[in-house]
Amino acid sequence: MRSTSGNRGAGLQPASYRRAMLAGCKPAPRRTPAILASVVSAMAVFVLLPTASATAGQLRAGAATVEVTNTEAAVLNDPLFVKALVLQDDATTAVIITVDAVAIGEIGPIRDDYLVTVRGQLQKELKIEPASILVNASHCHGSVCADVAQRTVRAVKEAWQKLTPVDVGVGVGHEDRIMENRRLRLTNGKEADVRHAYSLPPSEEIAAVGPVDPEIGILRLDRKDGGTLAVVYNFACHPIQGVPNGGNTADMTGFASRVIEDNLDDGAVALFLQGCAGDINPVVYKDVDNPRDAEPLGNMLGLSTLKALRTIDAKEDGRFQLIHETMDLPRADLAQRIESLEAEQARLVQSLQGTSLNLETFIPLFVKYHLFPDFPSYYSHRYLHEQMRGRADLARLDAENRKNMEAYLRNIHVMEELTRVKANLALLKMHQADNVAAGKPTIEVELSGLRIGDFTLLTFPGELTVQIGLNIKEKSPHALTFVAGYTNGYIYYAPTAEQLQNVGGAQEDSDCLLAPQWQELFEAKAAEILKRL
Repeated sequence: MRSTSGNRGAGLQPASYRRAMLAGCKPAPRRTPAILASVVSAMAVFVLLPTASATAGQLRAGAATVEVTNTEAAVLNDPLFVKALVLQDDATTAVIITVDAVAIGEIGPIRDDYLVTVRGQLQKELKIEPASILVNASHCHGSVCADVAQRTVRAVKEAWQKLTPVDVGVGVGHEDRIMENRRLRLTNGKEADVRHAYSLPPSEEIAAVGPVDPEIGILRLDRKDGGTLAVVYNFACHPIQGVPNGGNTADMTGFASRVIEDNLDDGAVALFLQGCAGDINPVVYKDVDNPRDAEPLGNMLGLSTLKALRTIDAKEDGRFQLIHETMDLPRADLAQRIESLEAEQARLVQSLQGTSLNLETFIPLFVKYHLFPDFPSYYSHRYLHEQMRGRADLARLDAENRKNMEAYLRNIHVMEELTRVKANLALLKMHQADNVAAGKPTIEVELSGLRIGDFTLLTFPGELTVQIGLNIKEKSPHALTFVAGYTNGYIYYAPTAEQLQNVGGAQEDSDCLLAPQWQELFEAKAAEILKRL
């Protein structure tokens, strides 16, 4: 294996810059090596694919786009695409595929046999090894066509036919206006998350929010004539904003790619790689005063990518390496947490109390008692007249109404909490059943490490939360390291060990197959792969 240490290009962003830019994002605490040793089953089996050496020859690339929109969707807003980038030198071939879909199998319209089908056909027709193919879902919630696998193969074959020598440019963009961390730390020490599936806790109970990652990782590939062939950009945010007409959409990342492509050379392809977006939402996700519209957010992401792209110079760079591994991670036993959450659900139900009010009487009372807290029941002179006569009828009425409103509000808050408990309990039960049915204490995942010049990428098949990505970047020996979740399969959310102490409180820690030890094992393996690139 060729060593690539000491090959950072001049003018690139060092790790110290990354740390300064992300100031305020607290890294996950260090874990003791004892946990690593305690999980014997988490052993990695890896394949080191043929790698380029200094004499491996000129890097070649080809890119293609094929539409995969489900035209039978009720409302069509904008097209969905599968895009393919083939990279090749005399020793190595790698294929990056991006698809506007929620996941690669398991959930959404892409079937579980998709990855095997695509890899099998490409191996048969183009002799590309399955481990050389990386497929990333943008995680938009749009609907793709039924023959998406065949169209994916077509995109790769078209890209293969366009292989041409390329120069490589790498850099970092910045965008922090369009996303927010959806996990909310509460005053009681627990955490909740921002979803449409349930109500938020009262504002006075929210103490802090989590970090975001504003980096846009950019790989620029230019043809020898100077025209841009393809741009790969990596960013962390759930593309789930939607569009005003409620139609089928590639969402914010689809709009961002269109902005990039419209401002580059004819035929240039922009491929979006979803990052560690597990706990990152579009900004003001719960807005009720404006239509949900992903296009302005996507435009900002696209323009920020273009701004950075124009500072990146492409040059000949033959460093090209791909590492593919499989790794076993520990499954969680959620039985005790399910039992605890069921007890909490029963306690909440028992805490509901009957009140004199209903919605029809509560709302007008609530309005006038907040508009006129001193004299809510009548004009002030009536209160003064009663005081002069030594009576307090209105004051007693106000006290009774306030008591009833407080009871009604307590019920509302309990019912809102019950919606969170119910939704997350259902997720826990589903994954406990999955883990029991698996018949083994671990789950196998694919990891890939890709090096193209100074562009270093690590992939994972789950919805990594943002702190995982920040940790990997911080510890990487490479200045320009990026992380893509949602790649080569789908295993639901992959939150930090700390977040998993909150099991049942938020989607990320409930919609998860993994035991807390997974984080240390994965981050150790990620560091090992990056060190070898």
